[in-house]
Amino acid sequence: MNVQVDVFQGSTKGCHRRHVLLACTFFVLSNSLCLAQLTNGKHDWPQFLGPQRNGISQETGLLDRWPAGGPKEVWRVSGGVGMSGLAISRGRLVTLIQKDGEQQLVALDALTGKTVWERPLAPEYQNGMGNGPRATPAISGDLIFSYTGEGILTAVNFASGKIVWTHNVVEELGGQVADYGMASSPLVVDNRVHVTVGAPNATVAAFDATTGKLVWKSGEDPAGYSSPTLLNVGGRSQLVVYSGASVLGLSPDNGTLLWRHPYETNFDCNIVTPLAVKDQVFVSSGENHGSVLLSLKSKGSKFEVGEVWKSQGPKSVLRNEWQTSILQDGFLYGFDNVGAAGPVTHLTCVNAATGERVWQELRFGKGNLIAADGKLFMTTMNGELVVAKISSKGYEEIGRAEVLKQTRQAPALSIGLLYLRDNDEIICLDVRKP
Repeated sequence: MNVQVDVFQGSTKGCHRRHVLLACTFFVLSNSLCLAQLTNGKHDWPQFLGPQRNGISQETGLLDRWPAGGPKEVWRVSGGVGMSGLAISRGRLVTLIQKDGEQQLVALDALTGKTVWERPLAPEYQNGMGNGPRATPAISGDLIFSYTGEGILTAVNFASGKIVWTHNVVEELGGQVADYGMASSPLVVDNRVHVTVGAPNATVAAFDATTGKLVWKSGEDPAGYSSPTLLNVGGRSQLVVYSGASVLGLSPDNGTLLWRHPYETNFDCNIVTPLAVKDQVFVSSGENHGSVLLSLKSKGSKFEVGEVWKSQGPKSVLRNEWQTSILQDGFLYGFDNVGAAGPVTHLTCVNAATGERVWQELRFGKGNLIAADGKLFMTTMNGELVVAKISSKGYEEIGRAEVLKQTRQAPALSIGLLYLRDNDEIICLDVRKP
């Protein structure tokens, strides 16, 4: 009893000290928990479009009400020019930027934003459609793989930032840099790193991740601007590549062509990453091209390709310009760009099985998106972060705030922290429930 009286009837300074101590303890424990979660690798976003390369995170416990003033800013640091996205693994964030006349791979502490190391990779890359590197690095084990604007593939040590090996892939394989730059984000499968090249006999090439030795090359198509992905479709695991002229299915083991479906878009602007819709393959393009869902029927060691549905031309239900749609519970959520890279873009929901448009949020604007915890986390070209509930019944916005300058990149998510960038800065926002 005497202790209770001392506590409640003692000096206000003593009470204040206790509150401060409790707050500090909570802060330390909270940050220790974040650090433990980040470093165990279970919540990594280690490559373009996340763990499964489909823009979806399995994280839960994210905000469902918009905080006053928007999500809390954890940190904000200077970055650099470029369209590269963000990859996160074991407490470290990496991206490609352009500054001081160089294309650089940079590593930051994911909790504080402090620079861990910077690694110059190539001279600056200039292009009329935007300067700097385009591809997002991939983190696999002790290595980080990056692909510069002119097509230099480099393996860098995760801890030190030292270069392990490097190849000017486009030059060595006798290709030409794509008109708008090399945009293929490296894909690592079974200790092999894959990129699209667009060289003779090398639409795509695979390299030994440890040594950098060329393992195989395959295809005759131009590179386009998409990134390869590993999908389980047609009853087997396949490397699916959306080139500048077609959709290709390849054996991950040796690059053997399993199937090819012609899909030519103006200026080779096939950009999105293919998605698996059950046992089928979905792709979409802007430039008033449209979308198609492909079926695969086994025919010996190859596959026969069919069109489950297609929606082409100016009246297409979905024309993804550069943003890969989100597939959730049988519905596609994506950006439908009107015209040939025109200024008008609608946020759209489409029944993935039938190709039927379900709803549109008209003139939403150009942007990019990922999904987690039943919500879409979207960035817009106006520098806004927009969060909306995922629902086939209609658009339901949770909130929005201007947090950046103009950006094309999709966000990245790890332990409830959302990472974004533009041509000047990289920022981290806390999007966990209070």
